[in-house]
Formats: sequence, C-alpha cells, structure tokens
Amino acid sequence: RVSFAGRVAGRGVVSVELSGTGDPPLRTTFQPVASTVRKGDEVTAGALLGALTAGAHCPGAPCLHWGLRRGSTYLDPLGLLPPWLLAPHPPRLLPVPAELPLPKAWP
Repeated sequence: RVSFAGRVAGRGVVSVELSGTGDPPLRTTFQPVASTVRKGDEVTAGALLGALTAGAHCPGAPCLHWGLRRGSTYLDPLGLLPPWLLAPHPPRLLPVPAELPLPKAWP
C-alpha cells in the first residue's frame, strides 16, 4: 500500500508499506519520481509507481534513491533482493562518468 506520494525537500517521493513484514511494517522509498500513484493505493510487486525525474546532484543522468525503513530505523534495501541478483558482484547503483576523477582515499 502506498503510504506517501508527494514532495519532500523539493523532490518527488513515493513510499510503499510492504504487507506481511511485521509491526511496524517495512517501508520502501523511491526518489526523485513523478508519482503515478496516491497515498492509500494498493500496489503489487512490479507495479508502476511513477517516472524517474532528473536530480540536481547526479552528474549526466537521473539516478534513483532507494531506501528501506522499519519505523524510524533505516535499513539496507539490498537485503530485499534475492542473492542471485547480487552475485557475483553487488549492483552498481550510481555509475561514475569517466570525466569525474575518483578520490585516492577518503579523509
């Protein structure tokens, strides 16, 4: 069920509560999106929630921010994916353009 569809800090956001995941239920969040759903809509796996919109901080292309929470606790959304999808390497969630220099080490 869609628990939120609207704008947060100027970005389109859709949050979906996952049924059968406990109390409080797991909630996934997707941004930035132009929502095609409304709060309270029932959705199923694979349903279209909206269209990805351009973000100001992703160089060269739009990028999706995918989050997972239980109540106020943030969790790693990759735990929702089946192991075969993560093997042999985890997904690259943000491609790095060739013209963007990578840091040699983090401070």
